[in-house]
Amino acid sequence: MQQYNIHSAKTHLSALVDRAAAGNSFIIAKADKPMVKVIPFIPQQKDQNRIGFLKGQIIVPADFDQMGENEIISAFEGKNETFN
Repeated sequence: MQQYNIHSAKTHLSALVDRAAAGNSFIIAKADKPMVKVIPFIPQQKDQNRIGFLKGQIIVPADFDQMGENEIISAFEGKNETFN
């Protein structure tokens, strides 16, 4: 993998970005010490549907919206020592 010093990278930034975009990773160094690795950006596919990705893998209880209701009410009324 090729390594460029910061001055050279600044001077040739446009060409280096084109190289990285084409799939050629490289390293930028400061005083010959590697500092960063530049890799091509691969955008996430837009056709991935994140909604429902756990369908069939989890079960939500029927009383989900009421779970812990008494504890929450007690906490707001100052009757629950757990939250004080």
